[in-house]
Amino acid sequence: MSRGEAEDESGPALAELCRAGGLEVVAEVVADDRDAIATALKRLADQEGVRFIFTTGGTGMTTDDVTPEATRDVIDREAPGYAETIRADSRRHTPLGILTRGISGIRGRTLIVNFPGSPRAVRQSWPVVEPTLEHARATLERS
Repeated sequence: MSRGEAEDESGPALAELCRAGGLEVVAEVVADDRDAIATALKRLADQEGVRFIFTTGGTGMTTDDVTPEATRDVIDREAPGYAETIRADSRRHTPLGILTRGISGIRGRTLIVNFPGSPRAVRQSWPVVEPTLEHARATLERS
């Protein structure tokens, strides 16, 4: 998600990690607007076969950091373990990790996880998320 004021570096970093983990990636940059983010999340989550949506950025404390709110608008159920683990693990790297407000949840059969907005934070967070994805996929496909 992006204001368009700076080049998105966290999205490509996350896409690279996803591809290395064997995931197919469809990348999209969306303005820092709650409705625009929610619309994109709904459209992607409601496509057949999409099991994961990972967002980067928009999880801070500024007034235009609205990704968690947009995510909350579209999920059916929370899956808080991902966001909690990302937040807790980030504290090992920086005390500022506590400031991230990302959430995680499920819409239909799609898991949505908000990652922080820096490439470094994305790279640090991926190893706590990635090992669970195959089991999450299998579980979502059974529902």
